[in-house]
Amino acid sequence: MLALEFVSTLRATRAGLTDTLSDVAGMTEWGRTHAAELGLGQSFVASEKLRREVVELRQAVRSLFARAVAPDPASSADADRLLGFAESIALINATTLAVPMAPRLEWPDGENPTATNVLAGRTAESPRLRAVLAASAVELLAGAHREHLRACPAPRCVLYFVKEHARQEWCSVACGNRARAARHYRQHRDD
Repeated sequence: MLALEFVSTLRATRAGLTDTLSDVAGMTEWGRTHAAELGLGQSFVASEKLRREVVELRQAVRSLFARAVAPDPASSADADRLLGFAESIALINATTLAVPMAPRLEWPDGENPTATNVLAGRTAESPRLRAVLAASAVELLAGAHREHLRACPAPRCVLYFVKEHARQEWCSVACGNRARAARHYRQHRDD
């Protein structure tokens, strides 16, 4: 899901928080990696203005993800710096409304038809990229996946994930291992 990949541009490493979108080069590389989903060409080059706007949008999406996982705790990455709820909703809605979208029917031979939203008309790269990201967040938050959205509780992890099965507690096997090791250490530290 693009919205999850988008909010996961803020990650935790052993050295601390890492922000893929911290500079224009990172934003350019991330945009090129997701060029097909974002409607970008491989020659895409981000500007500092676009990077700042995308980071602001990411904070709005993370704010809404934090609300979606409540009453469980939000990601520890930025819980203290999130935009307000009303401000986040307004930013996401304004971003999606800036670019007209239209449904497009796709019906490959031998498969069922599907509808996908595509950007209608010619739109500048920056609003188009942000509109696709905002629409992806709206789709996740307004759809059935929202009820399965979780903030990973593993030590040092700051990611959100969609719980895919009843026993899933962490975003990855590595986070599960780290959480179990931390619990084991806490239990045996006082012995």
